[in-house]
Amino acid sequence: MPLAGTRDAFYLGGDPVTRLPWELVETATWDRDEEVFRIGLVAAWGEEKVVHAVPLAEPGRLLELVRERVTASIVLQRHVPVAGRRGVRVIGRRPPRGTGEIAWFFEYDEGVDPDDPDVREASEAALAAARADVGL
Repeated sequence: MPLAGTRDAFYLGGDPVTRLPWELVETATWDRDEEVFRIGLVAAWGEEKVVHAVPLAEPGRLLELVRERVTASIVLQRHVPVAGRRGVRVIGRRPPRGTGEIAWFFEYDEGVDPDDPDVREASEAALAAARADVGL
């Protein structure tokens, strides 16, 4: 299956071709033993993460490309403690070209319950502060 990356998205060849905007890509790994490239997408808390696995004998510079483009999509990333050092990370991402709306995500540290009212309140306050910091 052909793989390609452009300024704006990662593409998985096939019929049809799958377009993965960089701002929705969370992880990419290559397993040398299995010769498999995996690219995972951001998911909301409690949702199953989508991971595409593709046979690939050698990644070349593919992982560097993914890292650079994903990093370019991050507008803001901030960790807010809610229980000691454990907390929530607020992440704002948009297409690397710098235009388009910012999509906001929360990542919760292990042991932090996003359904806890105090955590929800801290998360919403952190999101409001992050949005204000980027002028929204």
